[in-house]
Amino acid sequence: MYNGESNRGIPMLQNIMHRYADVLEFDRFDVRAKCEIPDLSYEIYVFSGGPGDPLETGGQWQEPFFNLIGQLWQWNLRNETKKHVFFICHSFQMACHHFQVGDVTQRYKMSFGTYPVHKTHGGKDEPLFEQLTDPFYIADFRRYQVVNPNHDRLAAMGARILCMEKLRPHIHHERAVMGIRFSPEMVGTQFHPEADPEGLLEYFMEEERRQSIVEEHGESRYHRMIRDLANPMKIRRTFDAVIPGFLENAIEQLSLELV
Repeated sequence: MYNGESNRGIPMLQNIMHRYADVLEFDRFDVRAKCEIPDLSYEIYVFSGGPGDPLETGGQWQEPFFNLIGQLWQWNLRNETKKHVFFICHSFQMACHHFQVGDVTQRYKMSFGTYPVHKTHGGKDEPLFEQLTDPFYIADFRRYQVVNPNHDRLAAMGARILCMEKLRPHIHHERAVMGIRFSPEMVGTQFHPEADPEGLLEYFMEEERRQSIVEEHGESRYHRMIRDLANPMKIRRTFDAVIPGFLENAIEQLSLELV
């Protein structure tokens, strides 16, 4: 979903996938730049983040991608063997729009760095978050957000909000939705659970990149991000828990279905 732009998300996701090479084979699809849309022959789907407006129009890939989300949902309704799906950031916003569970809007200011997020009541029972504190720390890089959750629609789907943006009582903006469990097999987060703290630490400490971040986001934001990436109790815990937990649960459920 990165539309051909250089990024750290895909390499970090691939590194996680390689841990499960003994039980998983995976393919990579360039959805936006090459309009490569996977079919329904896969058991597990991880849709990445990416730049730009999640509701942009004019590309050839949007309608097929939205159709795929709908097809995966319908498959799980009609079949005993389920498809397991994880949405990250850009694709999470697109899924929320597709399911009509909230409004996708441009953020008043770009979110860039590491932040605490708060579990909802539903998030306290979420297996992917059970190893995480409340609040827990996330890597978050976005210009867009999901707000105004449609609670009636969520209830009709059997979905639940898992976590919300940090509390900011001094700022009069609605808190963004940061994670939703759409169904037992489909889940998504606004933040980047694939963010490898060691890799990002090395990446952001490169002098040219450091200067660019300080100029755009400020020195205090930069140093806080570096401290959080270096703290094993913050981003490291989220990295270790969420995507590996999703993959391990999917593998376990699929193995039981095949027995």
